[in-house]
Amino acid sequence: MRAEDGAENLREAARPGAAEVTATVIVRAPAERVFAALTAWERQSDWIPFTRVRVVEGDGGEGSLVEAVTAVGPAALRDEMRVVRVDAPYEVGVVHCGKLLRGPGVLRCTPLAGDRTQVVWHEWFHLPGGAAGRVVWPLLWPGSKVGLTQALKRFGRMVEQGRLP
Repeated sequence: MRAEDGAENLREAARPGAAEVTATVIVRAPAERVFAALTAWERQSDWIPFTRVRVVEGDGGEGSLVEAVTAVGPAALRDEMRVVRVDAPYEVGVVHCGKLLRGPGVLRCTPLAGDRTQVVWHEWFHLPGGAAGRVVWPLLWPGSKVGLTQALKRFGRMVEQGRLP
């Protein structure tokens, strides 16, 4: 792939899609520690069910390519994410740029009183399948919202217990 094609692909993928999902959790830990745990990419495998995460290009910072493979039985979904913005310890932005999962995402850490941190995980996926994708999304959304929220709650517990980062 030519560099120009890759840049255009990333620009197109960075446009917010119609499938929006958000999860939020309050973690009893300072924002610096929470942010470090969120951006320890390979450790996401510890709190996102059925998923293996690895950095395939770069050091995990801005410009890096991160791959998450979620597998249940023989079915597997590969998610490629380009890290496009790092504002430690507050925000990391990614663009899902794979063949199926596309769209921007952001993880935000907002410091709160008492060494607590609000974490917001927000994704705007493009819907595959045209009109069929738009019809199916309302059926899939509740499951994706619940799954994302449960993963983030598990993340929060692990940070609070000192198991992350």
